[in-house]
Amino acid sequence: MKLLIGKMILYFILILVFLEVCVRVFHLYFEYPTYYINELNVKTYLPKQQGYYVTGNRRMKYAKYNINDSGFNSYKEYNPSNTTTDIALIGDSFIEGFHQDYHRSIGKKIETKLKNTVNVFEYGHSGYDLADQLHLIQAYQEHFKNIDYIFIYIKFNNDLKRGKYTPNQWRVDLQYSTTFQIRDKIKLTTYAEGIGVFEPILRLRDRFFGIVPETYEDEAVSEADAKKYLDNLKTLIDTFGFDKTKTTFLLDKDKTSTYFLDYCDKMGYNYIDFSKAFKQSEKPTTLIYDMHWNNHGRALIANSIVDYLNKKISN
Repeated sequence: MKLLIGKMILYFILILVFLEVCVRVFHLYFEYPTYYINELNVKTYLPKQQGYYVTGNRRMKYAKYNINDSGFNSYKEYNPSNTTTDIALIGDSFIEGFHQDYHRSIGKKIETKLKNTVNVFEYGHSGYDLADQLHLIQAYQEHFKNIDYIFIYIKFNNDLKRGKYTPNQWRVDLQYSTTFQIRDKIKLTTYAEGIGVFEPILRLRDRFFGIVPETYEDEAVSEADAKKYLDNLKTLIDTFGFDKTKTTFLLDKDKTSTYFLDYCDKMGYNYIDFSKAFKQSEKPTTLIYDMHWNNHGRALIANSIVDYLNKKISN
């Protein structure tokens, strides 16, 4: 009996070692960059990081990221000046773009379509909401003085749930915990997490810390919540300011409350609605295995911004 148990334990260990080798050789694990809260109280990634963001149990998506000196995923450094036409894209993981090689980003597509007459700087970070985004602009106000156009990607259902900015320091600290360190050292655990093996445990953890998971589907928002989100919008704008002469919201009108749209119209806030382009597309606009934009979807977003800029310039 002891011999049988010993053999079972040995075979189990050998299987784990074999799987670990396979995961490393075929690079099935994802490498998530280290993030931190910088001296301006902005949550960004530690500069000068490179790696591969892997999604799916068969490496369905294998995309390289590059964190620049500003702490964002981009092929270029951010150096706006008053002698060039500079554009800022601000948003969450959709703008961050880990699901596609960094040199094929939305910003790069915009630059190509405008024949490299503009510079596009992408301030995307997973989980950013409007509080993060407006705080970012204020924190880098000297930097943004030289930005000519600012586009903020906003999802009404997710990005207006709070009316003040407080950085998630505990989440930064969590990545240095023993659990995360083990996960990063043993690639099999990283792979297992990536394909959802630990999802029930992670959901339990999020409930314990009171984390509301980010969702992308068209959720129904009650009238009470819609009014609350609109109040949060007003509070954030009162706190951080909002330059409506060069700032434009990027949104899906079909998934945005009329409360928000009516308020934008009343206040003269500009927005780009990309829902029509997505509905008319004969090709899929999102990835098969999650709701982030695929390359075609990103191209449609870039087209929407370019069309808006061309109209604005011609006027």
